[in-house]
Amino acid sequence: MYASVRDDLRTTLDEIRDAGLYKPERVIGTPQSASVAVTAGGAAGDVLNFCANNYLGLADHPEVVAAAKDALDRWGYGMASVRFICGTQEIHKELEQRLSSFLGQEDTILYSSCFDANGGVFETLLGPEDAVISDALNHASIIDGIRLSKARRHRYANRDLADLEQQLKETQDARRRLIVTDGVFSMDGYVAPLAEICDLADRYDAMVMVDDSHAVGFVGPGGRGTPELHGVMDRVDIITGTLGKALGGASGGYVAARAEIVELLRQRSRPYLFSNSLAPVIAAASLKVLDLLESAGDLREKLAANTALFRSAMTDAGFDVLPGDHAIAPVMIGDAAKAGRMAELLLERGVYVIGFSYPVVPMGQARIRVQLSAAHSTGDVERVVAAFTDARAALEAETPA
Repeated sequence: MYASVRDDLRTTLDEIRDAGLYKPERVIGTPQSASVAVTAGGAAGDVLNFCANNYLGLADHPEVVAAAKDALDRWGYGMASVRFICGTQEIHKELEQRLSSFLGQEDTILYSSCFDANGGVFETLLGPEDAVISDALNHASIIDGIRLSKARRHRYANRDLADLEQQLKETQDARRRLIVTDGVFSMDGYVAPLAEICDLADRYDAMVMVDDSHAVGFVGPGGRGTPELHGVMDRVDIITGTLGKALGGASGGYVAARAEIVELLRQRSRPYLFSNSLAPVIAAASLKVLDLLESAGDLREKLAANTALFRSAMTDAGFDVLPGDHAIAPVMIGDAAKAGRMAELLLERGVYVIGFSYPVVPMGQARIRVQLSAAHSTGDVERVVAAFTDARAALEAETPA
C-alpha cells in the first residue's frame, strides 16, 4: 500500500519545490542570540540573526540561563504527568499568579504551547448556540481552535471595524459571542485596534479575546502588550500568549482571563487535561524573565530604536516594507521563488532571514519577515540594510530581463 502513497507524496513534495514553496530547515550550532553559527542548510559560519522572535534578547540572558540551571536541581527535569494527576508544582502556581498580575487578569492557566492554549479555549467555552467572530488574518492556532468548536463561525476582514460590526449585528440571536483577534498580526506587524473592538463588544454584548504572543514583554509602556498599549486591560476578557517569544524564547503558553473562564478550562480544556505539565525549568526561567521585565525599559527602548532605524533605512533604500512601528518588519517580495532566493543570498552575506510564502501568507504576497531584537547593535542593523541592498542587486543580475 505505501508504495503508491509514497509516489503521491513525492509528487506533492516535488510540486512544492517547483513552486518555490519548499521550506528548508537550517541548523544552528549555538544558543539562540543576535548572531548564530549556521552549521547546515545554508552557508556555514557566524551570521546575524534577524528572524527569531527573541525581541528582548532574553533567550540567552545569563540570569535566565542561571535560573533554569537552578530549577533543574530544585524541581527536576520534567513532571511525567498532567496537571490534575500529579503534575502541579508550586512553581507552576507561582508563574500563573505572576502572569495574572502582570497582565491584569484574575487568573491564568499554563499550556505546553500557545497553539494548545488557543486549541483549548473555543471548544470549552462555546457551543452550537454561540458564535465566534474572528479576524481574517488570525494565527493558524486560532483558526484550528475555532474548527474544534461547534460554535457558529464568522469572519471579518483584517482590522475592519465596519465588517466586525456587521458580523455582530448578524449574530445577535446567539447565546454568547466571542470576538477574537491577534494583538499583533505575525506576518504583517499590524496592531489590532483593540479600543474600538472593545467599544463594539460593549455595544453588542460580546466578549473579547486577544492572542498577544507578538506583543507581551515589549509592547505598551510596561510591556504588558496590546491591551496596555490601547488602555483596555480591564476590558479584554481572555488573553492568550506564549513563553516562547519575548518571554525567554523556550516554549509554553497560557490563557489569562476572568476567574470563571480559567476554572472551566482547568476542568474541560482537552489540551490542558491531556498534555504533560509545562517543564519546571521553563516555569522557573519564565519567572526570572518577569523579574527582568520590571526593569526592562532600556531593552524596550533599544528594540524601538532598532526597529525605527531598520524601517527608515530600508524605505530610503527603495524596499517595500509594510508600514507600522512593530519589530516585525515584512519586506515584500511578491514572488515565492524570489523571496526564497533572496533569503539564500542574504545568508551568503552573513544575514539569517527567512522567506515566507504560501500557505503561510497569501499567494503572491511572499516576503522576508525581518524581526528586530534589542540584542542587535546599531551596526548590526546597518549591516543588514547593506546586505539587503547587495542581495537585491545580485538577484536582479540573476533574473532574466
